[in-house]
Amino acid sequence: MSAFKAPCPVNSVLYNKTLCACSPGYLFNATTKSCELFTSPSKFIVNSGVDYSISFPETIFSFDQIKKFTQSQAVFLEATGVLLVSWLLFCVFLRFRKLGDGRSIWFQLRWWISRLDVCFATRHWLEDQKVVKKRKTELGGAFSIASWILFIGLFSALLYQIISKRSVEVHNLRATNGPDLVAFMNDMEFNITTISSMSCSQLRSLGTIFLGNPGSIDYRVAPLSTFANYSCLNTSRGPTISLRCNNCPLGRDNVYISWQFIDLPGQPASAVAFEFNLTARNPAQKKHMSLVSGTVRNGTDLNDMPLAFRGMGTNILKFNLFPRVYQNLHNLKLVQPLFHEFVPGSFIRDANALQASLQNPNSGLMNTTLHINFLSDYIVEIDNQNILGPVSFLADLGGLYCISIGIFFYLLLQCEYRIKRLRNEDQVFRNIRSRRKAQDHWDKLRKYVMYTWGPSSLLEENYNFSSNGCCDCAGGASHRKGESLHKRSRHESSLRAISFDKKDSSRKGMVSLSLMDFVFGLHTLQAGKHLSEPTKSLKDVNIPPPPTLPVFNGSCAVDVSDIQKNLKDLYEYNTMLREKLVDTQSMLRVLTNKYPSMASEV
Repeated sequence: MSAFKAPCPVNSVLYNKTLCACSPGYLFNATTKSCELFTSPSKFIVNSGVDYSISFPETIFSFDQIKKFTQSQAVFLEATGVLLVSWLLFCVFLRFRKLGDGRSIWFQLRWWISRLDVCFATRHWLEDQKVVKKRKTELGGAFSIASWILFIGLFSALLYQIISKRSVEVHNLRATNGPDLVAFMNDMEFNITTISSMSCSQLRSLGTIFLGNPGSIDYRVAPLSTFANYSCLNTSRGPTISLRCNNCPLGRDNVYISWQFIDLPGQPASAVAFEFNLTARNPAQKKHMSLVSGTVRNGTDLNDMPLAFRGMGTNILKFNLFPRVYQNLHNLKLVQPLFHEFVPGSFIRDANALQASLQNPNSGLMNTTLHINFLSDYIVEIDNQNILGPVSFLADLGGLYCISIGIFFYLLLQCEYRIKRLRNEDQVFRNIRSRRKAQDHWDKLRKYVMYTWGPSSLLEENYNFSSNGCCDCAGGASHRKGESLHKRSRHESSLRAISFDKKDSSRKGMVSLSLMDFVFGLHTLQAGKHLSEPTKSLKDVNIPPPPTLPVFNGSCAVDVSDIQKNLKDLYEYNTMLREKLVDTQSMLRVLTNKYPSMASEV
């Protein structure tokens, strides 16, 4: 609190007719020239200075950085759940995509998912009396990856538990004697900040230390400078009393250090809260520091109403010091400071009472006492014990793997048991892929023949037969005028399709037959330069023309016996063509043996 001249802002009181001061619980802001309510809650932070997590070299790995992002195992489990659900939804989405002819991106994705079936390839649905075979299905691939996602997520959570909580802390109380206490020589620092608008110029009576219990035979009073270095520092939150003690002797149970702030012209002595920070270090192992810090603005028996500390009553801050021996850290002897209690002294809640106190010179001060209680009857011996050995770790790891595989193996069996179509989906994928590969190989062969013996070797002409109306069942396309004899023979040897249509009032059906080219390579042999002599014998090959197409008149009646006769003639013609093709193949083999140079080009 600081005094300023009228007119007074909001949340302030007027005293001595010309000066203003902020109401209880308010602080003056010199920047905005207003009184602002101090709302910082009472909070405390305690740190023992010893971390039991696995320590990695800072240049390689820092586990503290992971702790900032992963505060618990729930983070790993949530990430695993999100990734698992996303993968399963992706697989369900692909299930609704069509396979097509095996060339679409959807087929490729579903095929590669089936190739990821690494966990259940030999454990799918099997009917009785069937040989166990390795089957890779899309469902098995989806569940295999899902099981590995679950296993890796659970393994990460287990690994986090091992790193963060691999041991338990064991405390043991042991009665102390004089030599044990003398060995506790720590570097200690006490910082007490009086949150107010006061300054160090108002500080008085700091420089005396009281040892022991008042009224007892061992009660002592000594200069503070013989035990610690003390100073006062002005901060933005108020004056800070700093006490530093190197190799502090902690032979007495109770230590009292008192000081007070008094009124100065334009600077009344008043505060709204206290902020403290106590630390202790071992001179031999300075990397371990125990501390306690916090802010108090009300006593334990007061509510959260705003108030101002002012008057003759002493505000007491009580702290306890625990001697600890860390056997797991080479018998580290470290004092642990703990906040015990705050006992408020004189305080004011009402603005009128504050106005009266500011005008009374007898109440123009604020007393503060630091009470340090050294608990010297017992020493706490601390050790840690590992709770997870290699055997238990492997057992937990195996259990997580079995759980991950077992869950999705059960789901796989249920799906294949209830949906019969899933039992043969691997065969469907292989059939589509085989047809696509066969088509690709056939296209490559056609290109090879075309670029080796010329495009005319693959000349294809189609006979188109169409049905017009009910009775116009078939009609042959006539050859174009001026067509060469070679092309005419090609028309005769490349019959593509013969179709018959029949419609009747009592019979509704259609019979359609199609044939592929069997002898497209006969004229190809004649085009080769190196086959001039052997191909002379092929010129004498006489292939009869195909069966004539039936010509139907205007009547709609078609006898089934005629269709059977035509099919029989077509079958005999195909048999004859096959024999010719076998003879041609034999001749090609003879030519290949006779001309090995051409065989190497092929």
